[in-house]
Amino acid sequence: MPQRNTLPGLIFLLIFAGGLFLAYWGFSPESPAAAAAIAIASFIVAGIVASSVKVADQWERVVVLRLGRFHRLAGPGLFFIIPILDTVAYRIDIRVITSTFKAEKTLTRDTVPVDVDAVLFWKVVDPKMAALDVADYVSAINWASQTALRDVIGKTMLADMLEGRDKMSADLQRIIDTRAEPWGVNVISVEVKDVLIPAALQDAMSMQAQAERERQARVILGDSERQVAQKFVEAAETYADNPNAFHLRAMNMLYEGLKRSNATIVIVPSTAVETMQLGGAPTMATVASAIAHANAAGGAAAVEGPAAE
Repeated sequence: MPQRNTLPGLIFLLIFAGGLFLAYWGFSPESPAAAAAIAIASFIVAGIVASSVKVADQWERVVVLRLGRFHRLAGPGLFFIIPILDTVAYRIDIRVITSTFKAEKTLTRDTVPVDVDAVLFWKVVDPKMAALDVADYVSAINWASQTALRDVIGKTMLADMLEGRDKMSADLQRIIDTRAEPWGVNVISVEVKDVLIPAALQDAMSMQAQAERERQARVILGDSERQVAQKFVEAAETYADNPNAFHLRAMNMLYEGLKRSNATIVIVPSTAVETMQLGGAPTMATVASAIAHANAAGGAAAVEGPAAE
């Protein structure tokens, strides 16, 4: 709410006080009629001068009408009007104004009810048009924003609304700016704050997203298995062309299995031994004995170490 300026009141008091001083101290007591006339005249003059002095703030523009017709725009700062002939019709705020508007239970293009909240940033660029061409430009902007929001929602799919808020905001700004331009108002920007959908639809969309992620995980797992199988085929081709490499690989696999088993008895089928070209049972026994001696030697070293200390 604009603050009332005290300058006109101060001017009224100064002029009226000067008239009283002139009336009661400038004339002799034998002329009370003249003193009264001076006091009344000073009161009238003080009222007229005070009513002609106006002050507008830096962010205000004042629409002055003369005998009901547009005369001029005044402000900011000090300005004067002619009492009775001139009237101050409007004080227009030219700062950026923020308005919130919403659309509740509005159907999208794919018949989904949504609640949308948005913020409008606008300012008056032509105070004359805002004062003379529309009765209440603030209410007009609010209603134009709500109707534009409902129109945009009705022409937009729900998926596009959730993913492309920037496009929706740009469409709203264009529509509202077109409607508000004849009122001397410029729309700076429109921001869609939130889009609310029914709870049941939220659950369905969540289940759909979860199923999509599970599908992607299974596809990735299947592709990984395919790549592993392809590498096995390439390894088999390498071993088929090089028996020595296959023999060394088989010995390494057997060694790792026996080394990790510790006290567990490892049984290797004879058919596997023949396939891997590891020789007969004596060879297997020799390998196992060597691994056992190696493990025992490692354990003895571990015991002697603390004793030596």
